[in-house]
Amino acid sequence: MAGAKVVGPASRSWADRAVAAIEADQHRSADTHLWKLDLPALAGIDFYLKDESTHPAGSLKHRLARSLFLYALCNGLIREGAPVIEASSGSTAVSEAYFARMIGVPFYAVMPRSTSREKIAAIEHYGGNCHFIDDGRRIYADSAELTERLGGHFMDQFTHAERATDWRGNNNIAESIFGQMREERYPIPAWIVMSAGTGGTTATIGRFLRYKQHASRLSVADVERSAFFDGYATHDRNCRCEQPSRIEGIGRPRMEPSFVPGVIDHMLRVPDAVSLAAMRVLSRRLGRRVGGSTGTNFIAMCFQAARMIEEGKAGSLVTLICDSGDRYANTYYSDEWLAANSLDPSPFEPAIEAFLAGGKLTLPFEESWG
Repeated sequence: MAGAKVVGPASRSWADRAVAAIEADQHRSADTHLWKLDLPALAGIDFYLKDESTHPAGSLKHRLARSLFLYALCNGLIREGAPVIEASSGSTAVSEAYFARMIGVPFYAVMPRSTSREKIAAIEHYGGNCHFIDDGRRIYADSAELTERLGGHFMDQFTHAERATDWRGNNNIAESIFGQMREERYPIPAWIVMSAGTGGTTATIGRFLRYKQHASRLSVADVERSAFFDGYATHDRNCRCEQPSRIEGIGRPRMEPSFVPGVIDHMLRVPDAVSLAAMRVLSRRLGRRVGGSTGTNFIAMCFQAARMIEEGKAGSLVTLICDSGDRYANTYYSDEWLAANSLDPSPFEPAIEAFLAGGKLTLPFEESWG
């Protein structure tokens, strides 16, 4: 057939070895811990945080990267020696660099020049190359152009995330959560709370809830500079946001193809300073630093818990620790960076602490129901 790619026995043999290497890595990896947060003042409400920062590459995106590589290999899209390219300034790029090194192919992450030094160092630690751009709005176009120039494969997490993960089970994150909750006081969470990056994880969880007919509802938290909330609230997939997100790993300039609004029950827009205040509060409670997206998750969980308390309901809530705060020493944990970005989380920390001590939650949010 004209234009068809011919895959010979050698290419198939290499792909088989690459898939086997990734599968072996998964078998060596233990599941991530589900922490129960001690909050005695919130009677009848149990908080759980699934710690995805303990994956080999240090974040929730390790699961996604594994699925993307397996999807691309099993579809014949990654070739021996040919580079893999991704549009990512965050944890996805770190994890994809990890798997690219594992199977022996070059990796290029296309990212804004403003990406944190810690993220750049983590990508380079796994042998990845950082391709910097000055206009974040061109990240997709520049990724496609680099792919064409290098003759590689554009992984395109924002398109393929929701289709690369088996949402029916197969050790996906939703199945893991429910397995770990089985012996808890409220084994079926009232709410699972997630922020949106590619949209792939929210799609996986939302589909799993429906497939298993669980009563749990899915609340998705979005950040200030992102198109997801407005697109969900207005039912307009053409929504755009011209400013880049200040909370790395979540928030996108467009409604990504992997974002599936129909499986989401509720969305919340969280101010960036509130996300970072919640990040600080949770870090103190855990005794270790978490990242900004985890702060977004945590405050959105507090929002749902506050509503449950007002309605006289009891139950459990689950969210994720997305990655370690050590990656953000020079950004979210830097007073200079906060000042340069006009962010001051300090006024909101007392309000969050007061809620966790049994008070009301009085913070500025926007919400929308599906």
